[in-house]
Amino acid sequence: MRLTDHDTAAEDWSSDLALIEEAAREAGAVALSHFGQDPEVWWKNGGQSPVSAADYAANACLETILTRARPDYGWLSEESRDDLRRLETERAFVVDPIDGTRGFLGGQTNWVVSVAVVSRKRPVAGVLVAPALGDVYTAMEGGPALLNGAAIRASESRGGPDDDELALCLPASLADRFQPRFRERLRRAAYIPSLAYRLALVAEGRLDGTLVKPNSHDWDLAAADIILSRAGATLLDDRGKALFYNRPGVRHGTLFAGNRALVDTLLRQFGPPGQS
Repeated sequence: MRLTDHDTAAEDWSSDLALIEEAAREAGAVALSHFGQDPEVWWKNGGQSPVSAADYAANACLETILTRARPDYGWLSEESRDDLRRLETERAFVVDPIDGTRGFLGGQTNWVVSVAVVSRKRPVAGVLVAPALGDVYTAMEGGPALLNGAAIRASESRGGPDDDELALCLPASLADRFQPRFRERLRRAAYIPSLAYRLALVAEGRLDGTLVKPNSHDWDLAAADIILSRAGATLLDDRGKALFYNRPGVRHGTLFAGNRALVDTLLRQFGPPGQS
């Protein structure tokens, strides 16, 4: 019997959340054992992106635990060959074994293991484990967003004239596309190599919002997306639309994250490339 979106929201995802949290913690321990140990590194995407022995080891850990527990779920991971049989499944795991590999290799601590369950193209459970920080973010449809078991909530800054300044993490190329007066009120936060962790900071309220350059992938976003949602924030594309996952194409365009009122403001203030 085909389930409706309402039925999806009403389902209890707690067992899936518990499973992916356990798997992410174990994979995090595997990755942490390589941290600072100069793991072997290869280059992919035409030499643009590093991947290390730690990424592969954490990926193997996740795949073993999760596919054995839910053999009927699809599998999509940054570090696995894409098995398009996932498109025939109602539910899928969407995984990044180390989000922020460059930071990981450079000794930075703000990298995460990202694991989500996607049902009918939307995330319904998500976990971000930051082993070097000792932090675990979790959320599922119908429940709160949690950091180490305590509820978190996104900033309520709306981007209006009463907000003195907005703490946003975004590259200069995107900051330059805001209207000049609005741009003056932005405080650009330091670059964060892990996109998923950056989105978690928005969910936690440590950043008001963030913009994401084109060409992020499902595995960068899915777990953080549900955490944002349950923390009172949203992740939308430049048309103001929610993202869909586990499709044939896994890349996304320019994205906006923050509470809905702020994202609406950001979308209004954002202009085409070349705007001065």
